[in-house]
Amino acid sequence: MNPTASEQKPGEQKPWPLDLTFDRQQSLLMVAYEDATVLEIPFELLRVESPSAEVQGHGGQKIIVKDKASVGVTDAVPVGRYAVRIVFDDGHSTGIYSWEYLHHLGQHKDALLAKYRASLAG
Repeated sequence: MNPTASEQKPGEQKPWPLDLTFDRQQSLLMVAYEDATVLEIPFELLRVESPSAEVQGHGGQKIIVKDKASVGVTDAVPVGRYAVRIVFDDGHSTGIYSWEYLHHLGQHKDALLAKYRASLAG
């Protein structure tokens, strides 16, 4: 999936992806950015940190989604020029992942996964 170039204003520092690669064998989304950065995001993290109301909660209380270590991705649908809707093999398909949110997940994946796994144990 190749997002089209954004219309950024000079001086804006928004991460802009050049390519999204869904590696189903490794269960990773690889996002390549204009600055040559490549971030790898596990499918599990994408699913448990979905920006959907189902996961993030309707009143601000986040829902802990369990048993997603082996979740897969079946489809990815562009949403305008700013995001992608990811469809998971467990039927979840309502999360719209902005380019900035994907960048955040990729940069903080270790801490986010550790926090998630600790919440499962606690």
